[in-house]
Amino acid sequence: MPEKISNETILAALGKVQEPELHRDLVTLNMIRDLESKGSTVNFTILLTTPACPLRSQIEREAKTAVLAIPGVEAVNVKMDASVPNDGRMRGLLNLPIRNAIAVASGKGGVGKSTVAVNLAVALVQSGARVGLMDADIYGPNIPTMMGVKQIPGTNGEKLVPAEAYGVKLMSMGFLVKPGQPLIWRGPMLNSAIRQFLSDVDWGELDYLIVDLPPGTGDAPLSLAQILPLSGALIVTLPQAVSLEDASRSLEMFRALEVPILGVIENMRGEFFGSGGGEDLARIAKVPFLGAVPMETPVRLGGDTGEPVIISKPDSEAAKSLKAIAGQVAARISVTALGQKDAPTINVI
Repeated sequence: MPEKISNETILAALGKVQEPELHRDLVTLNMIRDLESKGSTVNFTILLTTPACPLRSQIEREAKTAVLAIPGVEAVNVKMDASVPNDGRMRGLLNLPIRNAIAVASGKGGVGKSTVAVNLAVALVQSGARVGLMDADIYGPNIPTMMGVKQIPGTNGEKLVPAEAYGVKLMSMGFLVKPGQPLIWRGPMLNSAIRQFLSDVDWGELDYLIVDLPPGTGDAPLSLAQILPLSGALIVTLPQAVSLEDASRSLEMFRALEVPILGVIENMRGEFFGSGGGEDLARIAKVPFLGAVPMETPVRLGGDTGEPVIISKPDSEAAKSLKAIAGQVAARISVTALGQKDAPTINVI
């Protein structure tokens, strides 16, 4: 009868396998769970920091290879699971069980910021994450149209129940006003609405809350970023120089607010607007470039019909780019969360 392979021996082998994004080994990161050996077979679970991990196949492959190298091991069964970490910034936020809040921002309107936010939210849900999408663009709430939803279900007796589409929980001022009705509000009224979107909506447990911020660097996005303890900000820009100038201002605003910059996304890349501007901005600002989304008709049609391109044309180049960007965003959030030291408690009042 072969000698039993000890857990210590297996963990020693797995301790040589690094998580590519976090640059630390799987054992130190406490990612190995349910370890057991039965004869020559070893079983264990790898608990990823996000279900959208873009390198999950590499991690699984390297873990198997490391354990198979142990004398006496003939078979390895690996289960891949995930638990999204909390970066600490959301702790104490009205006791909301939201692990991470991500702002999608731009320095100007018309760059497809809401389109990016919608598709990122859907892509994260498709990976297995629990996702909410808050339309904080109070003056131009387009999320209901883009997600094909006209109203929220109502209340559960205490709080508003968010709408849901494609697995994403949604809240927008567009659900609360008549179509076409303008909101002529000053900053304090807008801030109050955002606070209510957080405290008076039954979001439930979320791994990610995507926040579609208003364009620009004026009172609205500045106040919103101060109200909501953001895990990070995504900067969406077109390739052209004018858009880059405005996007750079938005990026520097978040830096001044000490919000981590997750990276830059270049939208509508192609013959009309050009290409490469987003990469230039990321290089100059010394932040990650997360990818470029090509300018394609299905992206526009998806927004008009309430069926995001990731759903309507999943094999299109735009959809593939958005899925890859979602994976990069999830990875960046994990790096930020696990690298974050104890953060102060922040309450919305």
